Amino acid sequence: MAALGVCRGILKEIRIAKGSGYKHTLIYKYVLEQFRRNQVTGAQLCRAQAEALHAAQSYLCLLSSTRLHLHLHLRYHSHRADVRIDQAAGLVGLRLPKQPGGKGWET
Repeated sequence: MAALGVCRGILKEIRIAKGSGYKHTLIYKYVLEQFRRNQVTGAQLCRAQAEALHAAQSYLCLLSSTRLHLHLHLRYHSHRADVRIDQAAGLVGLRLPKQPGGKGWET
């Protein structure tokens, strides 16, 4: 992924996390400053820029994964303690087996 795409992705995650006033946060200013500092022309080959891009890609992955994890956690971990087994199974798309009638199944 190109540096511009990674920068936009990080800024998008910041916007989702901080809301409409995200441009006034320190993290927004810091990310833009770091991307501008490590910007090189096409004629240059810089190892530090490649390392900075890798770190930015890792940070973007961390931000998006954390957001998705929180979304899934809130969806599947109910704060109610009185959830029945069939409701919990239905929450993740499973059904409980039906007990067949007849001899041999009674306990």
